[in-house]
Amino acid sequence: MRSLIKQLNQKFIIAIEKYHSIGLDLPENLVFPASNPQFGDYQCNIALSLAKKVGDKPRNIAQKIIDNLEIDEFCLPPEIAGAGFINLTLKKEYLENSLEQLLKTSLAQAIDKVDIPQKIIVDFSSPNIAKEMHVGHLRSTIIGDCLARVLEFRGHDVLRLNHVGDWGTQFGMLIAYLTEAYPDALTKPDALDLGDLVNFYKKAKERFDHDEPFKEIARLEVVKLQSGDSNSLKAWNLLCQQSRQEFQKIYNILDISLIERGESFYNPYLGHIIELLRSQQLLEENQGAHCVFLEGFNNKDGQPLPLIVQKSDGGYNYATTDLAALEYRVLKDGVDKIIYVTDAGQCDHFAQVFQVAKKAKILTQKVEAIHVPFGLVQGEDGKKLKTRSGETVKLKDLLTEAVKRARDDLQTRLLEENRTETQDFIDEVAQKVGIGAVKYADLSQNRISNYIFSFDKMLALQGNTAPYMLYAYARIQGINRENQVNQQFITTSSPQIILEDETEVILAKALLELPEVLEQVERELQPNRLCEYLYELSRKFNKFYENCQVLKSNEPLRSSRLGLCYLTANTLRLGLSLLGIKTLERM
Repeated sequence: MRSLIKQLNQKFIIAIEKYHSIGLDLPENLVFPASNPQFGDYQCNIALSLAKKVGDKPRNIAQKIIDNLEIDEFCLPPEIAGAGFINLTLKKEYLENSLEQLLKTSLAQAIDKVDIPQKIIVDFSSPNIAKEMHVGHLRSTIIGDCLARVLEFRGHDVLRLNHVGDWGTQFGMLIAYLTEAYPDALTKPDALDLGDLVNFYKKAKERFDHDEPFKEIARLEVVKLQSGDSNSLKAWNLLCQQSRQEFQKIYNILDISLIERGESFYNPYLGHIIELLRSQQLLEENQGAHCVFLEGFNNKDGQPLPLIVQKSDGGYNYATTDLAALEYRVLKDGVDKIIYVTDAGQCDHFAQVFQVAKKAKILTQKVEAIHVPFGLVQGEDGKKLKTRSGETVKLKDLLTEAVKRARDDLQTRLLEENRTETQDFIDEVAQKVGIGAVKYADLSQNRISNYIFSFDKMLALQGNTAPYMLYAYARIQGINRENQVNQQFITTSSPQIILEDETEVILAKALLELPEVLEQVERELQPNRLCEYLYELSRKFNKFYENCQVLKSNEPLRSSRLGLCYLTANTLRLGLSLLGIKTLERM
């Protein structure tokens, strides 16, 4: 199943070239969904922008384009409206034939993949060793995973990287403190749990900030670690492993797959980055530090702002590591595109790193580096989400609470409906609804915006929520089970699709939009586009089911409508899986 917009675009390009062969530098997208159903299904407004170039009236240009346009297989005869808008309405026969073809294969196989697959790195999640994952890691982890899923489905070769903070001064502080307070943690596996390690880290940080002799000891520990001291490396590995175990528990709950390449991975390449910048005469010394001065970034006094790549004491910064990571990914991984999913507060940092990378020819025109920023998760008071004590909410606690509330809601509903279910059923529903609700609440927002975290809203059975989507899917699956509608039924009966009611036509159009939506998600890197589509698809199905008798219809209409139910369920299941949400056959 190819994107219909892509096919219509190609048809318009051919028509325009036939009408006017001189290069017109056409935009990539000529056809768009109609802004209002009264204008049909799709619109093309190119005639208006061509008027000056061609020296003709837009309506005349529109007519000449239509005269050369071959879209009879898709649309009714195009209409010209207003100043020169070309309106397109899909043929019912095209919709019926397309859905019949879709029933003959699996949806995942039917949707066309990209023409030219790319090697793409998605850099996301990125917690810090010796610190617990908190709600701030939620968005990076969920958004990054969703984008990776969509890109993989589209046919790209995706490398999912977890750039954890596992190197630097914090380890010198921690090793120095644990040497005094809890030396077993530096020699024995699992001597501490992560919560205790976090508390020790806080105490170490406090000492580092206020105790000069301790600060010097910590710095010496960093030097020992960086020079490869065996005892220091053993201690560092134990601390990292303790954190990894706890991170993995959360990744298992969220069904997240990642390959860890922490800051330490790039440590051997940092010196090379300095030499590379020096050889290209990009380095300048400023107050003992080595910097690269940037275009478009100024301090409060209006002076050029430097990006520090080596501190006056010889140490390196995050920027140095990011430059080393970029070079490694370009040269060793051979990527075409790198996507960084981090909070919006790092926009300037990545803009600066990318600028330096281009100046140093680490980034060329062949490789695209993209920062995908996102806003804050806020409490219902509109402020950054925190516990009552003012601490950052731990991600583990947030997920546990979501599952608990989903279980409570389910058990209340079972009592009201006088239903008895097994404990396994209750556990499965609570887990999938709770985790799905957290994911969907995040992904359904425009990632650029801050959003207010509300368990009550995200767990509601009505509205644009995961429970609503999961219930819509389960409801359709109930219809399918009751009527033994499965792949065998579809293959055996080969139902003819008959779109009799207007709600059937609307549902049919929505079912064929998925390829366009996935292309849009890939292009804009906005998962909420997929959420909006799935929500609207569910609403359109509900209207169809309310308006059209399915089970009481006579053949062949009954099989046709069961076919629509089957396709809708498949589309919801696929769409939710790309969001990282697992479906339920019953709720």
